[in-house]
Amino acid sequence: MAQVSPSSSLCKTVQQLIENGDELPDRYIWSGPIDLTLPLASDIPLIDVAHLSSSSSSSSSSSTELLRLRSALTSWGCFQAVNHGIDASFLDEVRRLSTQFFHLPITEKQKCARHGDDYQGYGSDLVLFNNQSLDWNDRLYLQVAPDHHHKLHYWPLNPHSFRKVLRDYTAKLRQLEEQLLKAMEKSLSLTEGSFLSKFGEEQSMFARFNYYPPCSKPDQVLGLKPHADGSGMTIVLQDRDVLGLQILKDDQWFWVPTLPDALLVNAGDQLEIMSNGIYRSPVHRAVTNSERERNSLAVFCSPDPEKEIEPVEELVDEERPRMFKTVRNYVETYFHYYQQGKRPIDAVRI
Repeated sequence: MAQVSPSSSLCKTVQQLIENGDELPDRYIWSGPIDLTLPLASDIPLIDVAHLSSSSSSSSSSSTELLRLRSALTSWGCFQAVNHGIDASFLDEVRRLSTQFFHLPITEKQKCARHGDDYQGYGSDLVLFNNQSLDWNDRLYLQVAPDHHHKLHYWPLNPHSFRKVLRDYTAKLRQLEEQLLKAMEKSLSLTEGSFLSKFGEEQSMFARFNYYPPCSKPDQVLGLKPHADGSGMTIVLQDRDVLGLQILKDDQWFWVPTLPDALLVNAGDQLEIMSNGIYRSPVHRAVTNSERERNSLAVFCSPDPEKEIEPVEELVDEERPRMFKTVRNYVETYFHYYQQGKRPIDAVRI
């Protein structure tokens, strides 16, 4: 379906709507009431990455952590990664620069504004469909890997250290991602490289900086509509203090706790496909807050788009037959499904 031509109010960022005192457009109102009195998902597992990557894979601590990892990804589809090797002070620096960027004057941020139908850049999400509900957030969306796909005209020069810190953060996440993929392979007793080889040197990584201003109607407006990620793995740096992320488990929504020094790791659709449905890609959403702003950074790590993604043969048998078709460049069509509130993974189920 062709992109619609949005009205002038839909071209504005959320911050502009607030600063101009505009009425809340109906397109931001969610179809049903949003429950803000939900239980906290306090039993989302904490995974000690240092134990996962122990040089002695047969050690008691490593074996226990691998079992916890498998359990986390089969039940919740996510976990809180601790002892991941990234200093807490560096994570706070990433948060600080993100907040600084979104608090710059609009004229400065517009230097990074996305153009036309490009998903990258600063602003709000594309309006693709006439009936598309809008999310209460402004975002800065950048491809951070591979390097030769950088669109640097979208990368902020202000704050001055933004680009360097983002490059350093990306490099650290690449190392963490490799550790986690190897551990996931071990947790399923797979041949080494079963997952990692699909990501390859040309894997794509996108960083989405999210800014959620206070909203006067948090029980009616969503920061991000319900969705599961089209990535292989998503690594989320949550706001240090403000709750906002909710996850769906067994048809009930839960608040995801904020742990300042942890990184939340979600399995994406492509990992669910490769694991033949053993690992699950969780549906989640972001809600708004009437009093406080909230910031987060999600980095989407996806296999090389030219690689064929399919269930690993070792995970297909008579008891668990093949559940998904072979796909390539899964992310390319993801946004069209996302903006319609649909799951692209349903289209590739057998």
